[in-house]
Amino acid sequence: MRDQDPLPDSTGRRLSTKEAAELLGVKPETVYAYVSRGQLNSLRVPGGRGSTFDAKEVTALARRNRPASGGSSGSAGGELSVRTRITLIERDRYYFRGVDATELAARHSYEEIAEWLWTERLSPGVTFTAPEATVDVARRAVEALPEHTGPTDRLRVAAIAAATADPLRFDLSENAVLGTARTLIPTLVAALPPVLDDRRRDDGPLAHRLWTRLTGRKPDEASLRALDTALGLLVDHDLAASTLAVRVAASAHAHAYAAISAGLGVLEGPLHGAASGLAHRLLLDVLDRGDAAPVIAEELRAGRRIPGLGHRLYPGEDPRARALFALLEEIPRAEPALLAARDIVATTARHTPLHANVDLALAVLTASSGMPATAGETVFAVARTAGWIAHALEEYGERPLRMRPSGVYVGPKPPQPLPEA
Repeated sequence: MRDQDPLPDSTGRRLSTKEAAELLGVKPETVYAYVSRGQLNSLRVPGGRGSTFDAKEVTALARRNRPASGGSSGSAGGELSVRTRITLIERDRYYFRGVDATELAARHSYEEIAEWLWTERLSPGVTFTAPEATVDVARRAVEALPEHTGPTDRLRVAAIAAATADPLRFDLSENAVLGTARTLIPTLVAALPPVLDDRRRDDGPLAHRLWTRLTGRKPDEASLRALDTALGLLVDHDLAASTLAVRVAASAHAHAYAAISAGLGVLEGPLHGAASGLAHRLLLDVLDRGDAAPVIAEELRAGRRIPGLGHRLYPGEDPRARALFALLEEIPRAEPALLAARDIVATTARHTPLHANVDLALAVLTASSGMPATAGETVFAVARTAGWIAHALEEYGERPLRMRPSGVYVGPKPPQPLPEA
């Protein structure tokens, strides 16, 4: 993190840069690299040019960096940690700026939650709209893509196209970035090809507009509420891989459109945003076969992990899944998919305690609503854009280029002879 103003030392003895370097077994320059990566905090020496470091913090970092017994170090300095005021995950619950996220999603719309995440203020009834000219540019860019293009690619192209229509995109002030966010998110949705022609929903809440891009079925209020809640639940989830990519881009002072594009690029992986699509296909297979047991057996025999189960941040139940399942139980047509999901969990968890995660809950929503397997990825990407904006704003306030880890070279020891043809 950035150097802070001197404060009274209430945490114990403070170390000089030289002392910290000796304790860590590194050069003084590397100590400041730890500071830039957010692994150490420093305080300036009053009236001087040097810095001091908390002894306990340095000792903890040295312990994390210490190689395993009998081996050599494989890390230049522990795991990357980034201080943030946005999301806390603790004891099978998660919080947005200290407020229970599942309760926020139950009582407020996606747009209201986004505003809370960005400004720490609630704006009842807020909706996001985009200039028609920006939507037109993004839509034409998306329409030029091949028919088989995936949803994340469409969204990434829409974001880039929208950036070209915004001459103020390089303004990284908070008000400018918030203005970008409030128009970019509805632009992403409007740029997707509609499946259902329902002009009544073109100007409504974002979840209503997104529904027409995901399925040809006419929605009922319970289904729209479930989709809106899913968006709210997925707004942010601490430093997921895509969020870290956004912060790296923002650390380099990339504009908001470029930072969102970086997040979309990482989101596409099967271990992240695309995981709900795998759960969707598994769910359809179980529905088709009428029994999860043979489907699970075939997946395991093929060496594939069962999607939609477990989460490394939640030893117990994923709170996002619990909240979404509760809403889906109120939708009669979702009952078969819900029963199939429960069968998957019960079959897979016979020997090891496992719980459904949000990917399986999202799969129940998409499968029971006549949406394609890629719909969950679209919902995930649109929802998470709001969280990425919050993280980009936070990172713009930090020291530039601090997200720069050091490589650990393990190649041939130089000097090596020049290669021959």
